[in-house]
Amino acid sequence: MTMTATTSGTAVQQAEPILSLRGVSKAFGAVQALADIELDVYPGEVLAIVGDNGAGKSTLVKILAGVHPHDSGTITFRGQAVSIPSPSAARDLGIATVFQDLALCDNLDVVSNLFLGHEIGTYALNEVEMEERSWGLLKQLSAKIPSVRLAVAALSGGQRQTVAIARSLLGDPSIVILDEPTAALGVAQTAEVLNLVEHLRERGLGVVLISHNMADVRAVANRVAVFRLGRNNGDFLMPGTSQETIVAAITGASDNAVTRRAAAHSDEGEDR
Repeated sequence: MTMTATTSGTAVQQAEPILSLRGVSKAFGAVQALADIELDVYPGEVLAIVGDNGAGKSTLVKILAGVHPHDSGTITFRGQAVSIPSPSAARDLGIATVFQDLALCDNLDVVSNLFLGHEIGTYALNEVEMEERSWGLLKQLSAKIPSVRLAVAALSGGQRQTVAIARSLLGDPSIVILDEPTAALGVAQTAEVLNLVEHLRERGLGVVLISHNMADVRAVANRVAVFRLGRNNGDFLMPGTSQETIVAAITGASDNAVTRRAAAHSDEGEDR
């Protein structure tokens, strides 16, 4: 399957998806969190995944990050069927995830946070190389951080998000998943983070943006995938789709995949 992604409304070359999900399901006991999810992530695009609370967004993120195994269905990465049994397996594939809590150590400086668990040096830390690479990572994102020796506790919310995103690039990923990256940020800090998202797209990465903020979604997304009650409920190209259409899919206010499926099941029950 191929598609033409768009960047800021401009068409780019057709490409095969980096990541594809087909029929992916996940249950926790009697609760069906995801059912028959189908999803494609393409290089050089921002795919926003939206849905109400309980729609299955967080479960999907944790499956792709290697936190939870999926129960059924297939996950394909660059044309090969894969399993993602652990976070390290996700990183090895080229999937980096920045969770909402960022997982930063406030008492450590930017360099130490970027290389935490991946320090450079055999018998002693190579502080010079780590600092140089830190500046290189931040430069790739056009980040506005005055010093990589500042403690993370001294940074703004937008700068902290920058550090978390920069850390995700250490493994040279193909896909970056951002879980509610602008939650609790002010206007200026939100603009800073959205600028980072655009830089990731410009580098040719596939960016998966989980967000409740439709303004942010409309600002940077090329496509919007709507989840409702653990199922796909629409895939919309941006720009060109109204906010009202997306909200209707999120809430189930219109004739959509979920309501049609429910009606089909009801008809099957009557025929038995």
